Amino acid sequence: MKIASGFTASVGNTPLIRLRGPSEATGCEILGKAEFMNPGGSVKDRAARGIIEAAEARGELKPGGIVVEGTAGNTGIGLAHVCNERGYRCVIVMPDNQSAEKYRLLEMLGAEVHKVPTVPYSNPNQYQKVAGRLASLLPNAIWSNQFDNTANRDAHFRTTGPEIWEQTEGRVSAFVAASGTGGTFAGVSDYLKQQNPKIRCVLADPPGSSLYEYVKNGALKATGSGSITEGIGIGRVTANLATAKIDDAVHIEDSETVSYVYRLLHEEGLFLGSTSGINVAAAVRVARELGPGHTIVTVLCDGGAKYQSRLFNPEWLAQKGLAQYATSPAAGREPINLEKALVA
Repeated sequence: MKIASGFTASVGNTPLIRLRGPSEATGCEILGKAEFMNPGGSVKDRAARGIIEAAEARGELKPGGIVVEGTAGNTGIGLAHVCNERGYRCVIVMPDNQSAEKYRLLEMLGAEVHKVPTVPYSNPNQYQKVAGRLASLLPNAIWSNQFDNTANRDAHFRTTGPEIWEQTEGRVSAFVAASGTGGTFAGVSDYLKQQNPKIRCVLADPPGSSLYEYVKNGALKATGSGSITEGIGIGRVTANLATAKIDDAVHIEDSETVSYVYRLLHEEGLFLGSTSGINVAAAVRVARELGPGHTIVTVLCDGGAKYQSRLFNPEWLAQKGLAQYATSPAAGREPINLEKALVA
């Protein structure tokens, strides 16, 4: 019997799940790394653990210290868990356009949450920059700086990449994932490329992000005006992403993302967030480009519970013009009449 010693010891070693529908449709093995099964519920648990352990090792984070971060949610959630385990105070700065469930969850975890207006990265009041300034003003505090702190990327190089290589027994043909901080994509792609340079590493990018054009044409230029996805898509190259081994990029519209989120739920039984939808949509695109017989690995980043008020809200989707892509087998189904059923 193997017993994990606390929260951080239980992060990682998530399974690869074969996605039956996408695999059968493409003739490839499309596998999702089940990062929603981490103890804090997302892939960001790995970055949170790696960042805090690196700060401790450097002597920057001392007992009773404060961890400050600017986040769209999941990294903050992971940090809050690790801070609770290790006795640190967690202070989170978030843009005010995220799902309400994320704010509530962070507060329930004991984090101090500060919402700031959503502004471009060039603005000094952008949430990441506010977090950095706040950390510099607080005693015994660090700014975890997930976007440009390469402890994020290193965590995935040490853990996620090797796990994928071992779980596929080295038979992975391509790795496909979206990028927010770039840590997951860079760490995994760097490791896999070291094992086999022929593995194709493809970045999935939502509307409003500049990374698709950056990969395709070398220029940071937004494709489309914006996306319903949260925590991915960016207008700059972070320190984590700067060294990533990127072979290609695919642009995925929100309609396709929503469609795959609901297919994952109703066909695979997986209740996941929008980043998982874009990742699987992109993996299918890459599988069709490569042709049958290949093994494509992507990331199932987090669960869907944090997005109930948006992604799983028919009224909100209708406002975004996306309701028709949220198909359900229950649509049009005659509900059971309980009284009649029991009498019969």
